Amino acid sequence: MNMFTLAQKSLLNRKSTVLLTLLTIAVSVMLLLGVERIRTQAKASFANTISGTDLIVGARTGSTNLLLYSVFRIGHATHNVSWQSYENIKKHRTVKWAIPLSLGDSHKGFPVLGTTTDYFEHYKFGNKQHLTFAQGHAFEKPSDIVLGAAIAKKLGYKLNDKIVVSHGAGNTSFHHHDEHPFTVAGILKPTGTPLDKTLHLPIIAIDKMHGSSTNTQNHDHDHDHDHDHDHHNHDIDLIGEPKQITAFLLGLNSRIGVLSLQRSINTDANLTKNEALLAIIPGLTLRQLWEMLSMVEQVLLVISGFVVVSGLLGMLTSLLTSLNQRRRELAILRSLGARPWQIGMLLVSESVLLTATGCIIGIGLLYAVQLATAAQLQELSGLQLSLTWLTQHEILLIAGVLLSGLLVGLIPAWRAYKYSLSDGMSIRV
Repeated sequence: MNMFTLAQKSLLNRKSTVLLTLLTIAVSVMLLLGVERIRTQAKASFANTISGTDLIVGARTGSTNLLLYSVFRIGHATHNVSWQSYENIKKHRTVKWAIPLSLGDSHKGFPVLGTTTDYFEHYKFGNKQHLTFAQGHAFEKPSDIVLGAAIAKKLGYKLNDKIVVSHGAGNTSFHHHDEHPFTVAGILKPTGTPLDKTLHLPIIAIDKMHGSSTNTQNHDHDHDHDHDHDHHNHDIDLIGEPKQITAFLLGLNSRIGVLSLQRSINTDANLTKNEALLAIIPGLTLRQLWEMLSMVEQVLLVISGFVVVSGLLGMLTSLLTSLNQRRRELAILRSLGARPWQIGMLLVSESVLLTATGCIIGIGLLYAVQLATAAQLQELSGLQLSLTWLTQHEILLIAGVLLSGLLVGLIPAWRAYKYSLSDGMSIRV
């Protein structure tokens, strides 16, 4: 009978204690891997929110704040950008496309974004993936609205449903734009980004709701027109001339000119019409954001590490507590020819078996909890955790736990070795 088989039979003989120890280790491993998975996939989810955009321009504020409210719908803009500055920068020779963003309204707690149809053509997420529609199409009239996938699913909206937008962001609003109901024209496919929780309107509709449009045309034209008209001309019909927007996205003809245009926007008063604007590079600002949060990441890992240590200490306590009660068992093994080092190896084998089994159960618990809570987590936080195989880093963490279990097992193994030498062939009761 090999040592692991003997260790297995010994553990089965103490089922109650062993089950409690296994549960402690399994929960510890689940928390360790869970924190690591949330940490890495949260970074990936944030990074996947915007792709292919060279610059984000908004009013002069902190770069992180501009990124958060313009892309992630977190926080609010302190100031707006004049439409004149937007038009002036849009005409710059290096700019290929520009997408205006107008924020500040909401619907049942979900943010409303005023923009143009260029948004659906040029905005990219993930690995430069384009937005696609699950149902319907982009807005074609000022009264059209396009929903993110999460909103349509949670609120049960379908094409042609009527929606009323509220003034102000957040769950509570004291003014609803009942005089401007919108019709659902399209529902986007899920992206796993804040877009899933965003309602998209023509920018002229935002202007009309707030009564700030200065020069809009009559947009209640016959809807039976040819939809193959030039895209840019069709966009003009949905823009009007708003006075202000919240921010705008820029795509350039070449990435070589990104730093030059960024510097011009941040410093050239003529280009910005004497308006204090800030241009940021999304990827660089996101990296700075994670550097700011690196301390929080480390604290989470340390806490989960201490949870694992507490689980291993629980296993050590269990082994040491039962060791004195097992001196009769160890003496019998000595009488059957077992050597002192073999007695020690038996305890080490038990520790490794407990740790390995606990790790396996912990991994199973991780996937079970992830399956059970994925939908709720995405709904509450917008974080989409994908069911993937263990990463190399996660495997290294498990290997570290197994090594720690082996080292912990050396303590009772040494004591068992000493007991075996002192007891010899005598049996103590």
